[in-house]
Amino acid sequence: PKIPRTRQRNPTQRNTMSLSGTGTFCPPCSTPSDTSHRHLWLPPQANTSASDPIALGQLLLRNSLTNKKEPFVPMKHRHVRWYTCGPTVYDSSHVGHARTYLSFDIMRRIMTDYFHYNVLYQINTTDIDDKIILRARQNELLRQLEEDGSVDFEKLVGLAKEALEEAKAKSEEKKQKIEKELEEAINNKDSRARTEQEGLLEQHLVKRKNLEKDEVQIIEACSGNDRVILLKAAKSVLAEKLDREKGHLITDHSVFNQHARKYEREFMEDMTALGIREPDILTRVTEYVPQIIAFVQKIVDKGLAYESNGSVYLS
Repeated sequence: PKIPRTRQRNPTQRNTMSLSGTGTFCPPCSTPSDTSHRHLWLPPQANTSASDPIALGQLLLRNSLTNKKEPFVPMKHRHVRWYTCGPTVYDSSHVGHARTYLSFDIMRRIMTDYFHYNVLYQINTTDIDDKIILRARQNELLRQLEEDGSVDFEKLVGLAKEALEEAKAKSEEKKQKIEKELEEAINNKDSRARTEQEGLLEQHLVKRKNLEKDEVQIIEACSGNDRVILLKAAKSVLAEKLDREKGHLITDHSVFNQHARKYEREFMEDMTALGIREPDILTRVTEYVPQIIAFVQKIVDKGLAYESNGSVYLS
């Protein structure tokens, strides 16, 4: 059967790519003199064959580095190895996840069902990071509090009110800090810092409103006698208070692993409900930590990234 193609080749064009050809590398498309802020990019060169029935076609993809469409050249014949960064599984999926992975699924289907590439699709989930550790630790402490029979309703009311006042004080302190840094940015005419602080202030005010809503529910729950309702109303402020006081006691790795696995399963179930195809390979950060460290070190050694305050950033 005839395989669809996007456009016909210009006979005068050299190095026309083949959808089934194996690519090599051309000389750099730019030099440091014309793009000093970018690293060199070596564009692939297609090996075309007159016997290839689809050698006249071209698949073009937008290259964010050159900001233009470039010929797509597989490294090996019609085999395409596709890696996609998966979610950080610290909480339930949201509409942003749906939009992202649905878009990838559409492109994957076009590659496999329309252009008939043999695509090996891999997703990697981040199943350990600061957010996962914090959320798992807080949930475990809340679970322990819920099951602690020595904390009756009266004690819980006192604990919830303490946690609420601490949260309000912390929120006000952070607000003042942001406002001070915003004022400094304005006085220094630093537009970048001003934009950043204005964004942080806007985000903080949203959190402040949420805290005010929590306060109304906590006060209402304290006037009743239902322990379950009070735990639910004060969950957010109690989690922060318990973590500050007892977070260092949660060291069992199974707590963090179970948390990550729960939300990883939720993510996969949500993707299936949206009709998104499952990945061919699912890997996790915890399975490759030594390799990740070595890989990042190579990037740093090549001058393509740098370390700052315990983290590594691309240059």
